[in-house]
Amino acid sequence: MLDIHLLRENPDAVAAGLGKRGQTAQLEQLLALDGKRRALLTEVEALKRHRNEASKTIGKMMKDGGDATALRNEMKSLGEKVASIEAEVTETETALQEMMKLLPNLPHESVPAGTSAEDNPVIRTWGAPRKFDFTPQAHWDLGTALGILDFERAAKITGARFALLTGAGATLERALINFMLDLHTREHGYTEVLPPFLVNATSLYGTGQLPKFEEDLFKVEPGGYYLVPTAEVPVTNIHAGEILEAERLPIAYCAYTPCFAAKPAATARTCAA
Repeated sequence: MLDIHLLRENPDAVAAGLGKRGQTAQLEQLLALDGKRRALLTEVEALKRHRNEASKTIGKMMKDGGDATALRNEMKSLGEKVASIEAEVTETETALQEMMKLLPNLPHESVPAGTSAEDNPVIRTWGAPRKFDFTPQAHWDLGTALGILDFERAAKITGARFALLTGAGATLERALINFMLDLHTREHGYTEVLPPFLVNATSLYGTGQLPKFEEDLFKVEPGGYYLVPTAEVPVTNIHAGEILEAERLPIAYCAYTPCFAAKPAATARTCAA
């Protein structure tokens, strides 16, 4: 989520950054909500100060034997007004936060503007694409021909876009999972973790899947948990909200999880973070 101070102090830069991404945002409406919220907070704090001062006055009047009925009635009405404004503050804050959640990160100043993939410059390359003396087949055609990938039976069991791996296909999947985890832990210093396969909405907001990809996620009710769309979500949130000592950094984790998504790939994926 972008810092609200950035929007207040330099809305033109935010608008320009969003423009480079081909996106627009209702920044005027967002800033208007922010201004309303701050005005309401200022008003309610002033009323609370007045109420506190009046309470001291009421106490002194009663101690001196005076009649504080009128002032007490006034403070009762004031209390109702404070409650009403606080409810409006909450409503305004909620609306503001919902709009803020929709704002993507701004691109770095070095990122060129463009409207398609053709506008992306090649920064560097490594190696060369392999050349074959035959026409390669797509994995969904090859796997089906070998009898290790079955989409029809997967659709019968679950639905379209799912896959059933059998024999060498299932063995290959398991081998790839172990290979990647072993590679990261034994050669690159990662720590393997086995995270929960269910996460809460806060975790998904933290990694940017919500609110943008709400319709692409599987939600479990009751409880409001989501099936993980990638290991990135639980792994990234391991230290969410924590302050880590500098000497502990960098921390490298890797994990395998199923990747539950409304539009799944042909096979499950191994995800490392």
